[in-house]
Amino acid sequence: MFKIDTSAPVMVTGATGFVAGWLVKSLLEAGVTVHAPVRDPANLAKLKYLEAIAEKSPGDLKYFKADLLDDGSYAEAIKGCAIVWHTASPFTTNVKDPQKELVDPAQLGTRNVLEEANRTPSIQRVVLTSSCAAIYGDNADVAKAPGGVLTEDIWNTTSSLTHQAYSFSKTVAEKEAWKIADAQSRWDLVVVNPSLVVGPGVNPHATSESFSLVKQFGDGTLKSGAPRIGFGAVDVRDLAQAHIAAGFTVDAEGRHIISGHETNLLEMAMTLLEKYGDDYPIPRKAMPKWLIWLVGPVVNKTLTRKVVSLNVDVPWRADNSKGIRALGMHYRPLAESMTDMFQQMIDNGYFKKR
Repeated sequence: MFKIDTSAPVMVTGATGFVAGWLVKSLLEAGVTVHAPVRDPANLAKLKYLEAIAEKSPGDLKYFKADLLDDGSYAEAIKGCAIVWHTASPFTTNVKDPQKELVDPAQLGTRNVLEEANRTPSIQRVVLTSSCAAIYGDNADVAKAPGGVLTEDIWNTTSSLTHQAYSFSKTVAEKEAWKIADAQSRWDLVVVNPSLVVGPGVNPHATSESFSLVKQFGDGTLKSGAPRIGFGAVDVRDLAQAHIAAGFTVDAEGRHIISGHETNLLEMAMTLLEKYGDDYPIPRKAMPKWLIWLVGPVVNKTLTRKVVSLNVDVPWRADNSKGIRALGMHYRPLAESMTDMFQQMIDNGYFKKR
């Protein structure tokens, strides 16, 4: 079992984000001093949920002004830290300029943070929040993987600025991280590659793409049926523990697929039927692939016919054994994650009973 060293401060980028919120909570509760670089330390409305946790925790939370695209802006926040968790990276599919809105923040942000680690003698380890999207671009890629199963040895080679731009951004960002890490020997890089992250947020009004997806289960968008788009899913609280283990497990190394479940959009929605099916328009059947191919691009510009062809009704499989073995991962049931997330969304007015 790893031991959390509380003697040195740590830095968490993107501290107000969906994933980082639970990571910061765990660190503070363990008594760690957390340096949180944020765009605007004066934005108390955005910081209040972390502040509430910090007030009840033995650890200390300190804010620093920084921006992903400003070279050198992390210098003050990283000073004296032993570990950096770099979680900050945009997760959205609705963009006008993929290079500016996705690739630059992901790749250049990673470069800025890791080059600052190079300039900081106290840094011993960097943990990067990458994604399974850096391993595959479309579900059709899974079928081409050895044995039809994704592993940490595989890289996404099919995404680009014009096709699956988010996946492309995660791929180039992780490659940038390995390039910088391999060019030095003082600190080591450990990478976490989660699948789709679900579960409740520390900030109940989080803006993660995951919330946008699950919102469609309760607002009627998918009442006529949900596409069987296969993917992996992991609870945000389990993912936070993966990050903690990746930071404090001495012999942790390389990439780690962090995914608790092999599922699809319809299956995920159906975990909510027993508790919420009478009150909300939860999808109960699959939308046919031919229909999605026909109307998908009209309803959602990111759902191109190429995306539909390569992903709908194509199963997703990945080997999560390294994370279980090396980081001690345990995964809670998908229904628990979905219920906790959906209930939080109900409590915060995302949709109304029918």
